[in-house]
Amino acid sequence: MLSKEFSFIKDFIKFKERENLSVSKASVGWHLDHSLKVINSVCATLGVSNANDYKKEFNGLRILTFTLGFFPRGKAKSPKRVLPPAIIKKKDIENQLEEAIKNIASIKELQENQYFTHPLFKQLNKKQTVRFLKLHTNHHLKIIRDILK
Repeated sequence: MLSKEFSFIKDFIKFKERENLSVSKASVGWHLDHSLKVINSVCATLGVSNANDYKKEFNGLRILTFTLGFFPRGKAKSPKRVLPPAIIKKKDIENQLEEAIKNIASIKELQENQYFTHPLFKQLNKKQTVRFLKLHTNHHLKIIRDILK
């Protein structure tokens, strides 16, 4: 589901120390670590959700964002649980990547209405959650590419 994105993440690990303050206050490693923390955290939440509790609800911001296919830069604030540590180790990124690959593969086994609740987009069912994870990961991969230019 995110195999292309995982391939890019793996390729970018060697640049984890790179920064370009005109693009982002954060390093390549920060963006990698954050993206993987989001994937793993969201997958864990999705996996323990009860499909019977899912309520389909109109959300204009979600529709707009998912239709456009990108997030604007610098508009959202990450929850503390998905913020990288002060020192980001290569091995930690690699371990999180391994975990993310397994977590994404396990999504196939979940029910369609298992869900993740996003602060802005509200309840996202399995399909919407995968779309969110792709958009979010690609958002950070684009920033990384701009840092590396």
